[in-house]
Amino acid sequence: MSILINKDTKVITQGITGKTGQFHTRTCREYANGREAYVAGVNPKRAGEDFEGIPIFGNVREAKEQTGATVSVIYVPPAGAAAAIWEAVEADLDLAICITEGIPVRDMMEVRDRMRRENRKTLLLGPNCPGVITPDELKIGIMPGHIHRKGRIGVVSRSGTLTYEAVGQLTALGLGQSSAVGIGGDPVNGLKHIDVLRLFNDDPDTDAVVMIGEIGGSDEEEAAEWAKANMKKPVVGFIAGVTAPPGKRMGHAGAIISGGKGTADEKLAVMEACGIKVTRNPSEMGRLLKSVL
Repeated sequence: MSILINKDTKVITQGITGKTGQFHTRTCREYANGREAYVAGVNPKRAGEDFEGIPIFGNVREAKEQTGATVSVIYVPPAGAAAAIWEAVEADLDLAICITEGIPVRDMMEVRDRMRRENRKTLLLGPNCPGVITPDELKIGIMPGHIHRKGRIGVVSRSGTLTYEAVGQLTALGLGQSSAVGIGGDPVNGLKHIDVLRLFNDDPDTDAVVMIGEIGGSDEEEAAEWAKANMKKPVVGFIAGVTAPPGKRMGHAGAIISGGKGTADEKLAVMEACGIKVTRNPSEMGRLLKSVL
């Protein structure tokens, strides 16, 4: 078991002919069951061609109908990425994973509002995220596959590099991962911590969860409150940006303390009050998780 994806998932790459799309499709195909999983690419100008044996279609709906794919990964440049997300949503895919960084906030607001208004079934992961991996089964995104190992710990993170850091620590301690999910750091995005915690809570093959957040917004607090009321498994947490000055954007577009809200201290306090064990030291995430098992 896993969340969101497994070895039987069929994947479409939107933007497969660009440099980034080519590179990451290639590395994802080389990981675990990737060769079976990546079944289609999309580029309206290159329909009928193929990329290293993967057929290229003019649009997502056509790719889905021809291959049975249920998930897409998006490497389309920022100007066209929101339209690419909407194309995946309109094709009624189960999941769209948008890796693209730098999508205009207004574009994302329009897409997300439209998804809600029309009550679409497609889940969106990202944008500006590393993607999702179920170790030894399938990786969709830009994370390094070799640091992962199969196991029973779920990882959910707003930060890409800290996802890898937590995974690396867990693997070094002999603890594998059920799935690792990078939700991205943009202010307007799809799945939140709370959504991924829900999935891990319902997954019989996940025993505990590492939740990594960042300054800005209130997603971590909302997830902590939900976990206190509903989570049946231990959760440990870390918040990046303890030293961040208010009003200065740190790294991610969404990582900004505004109006005195969204500080790391505030988030950590709420998480602790909700029964989540937290650390202020990113090198302790793995050991902290091991201590609650």
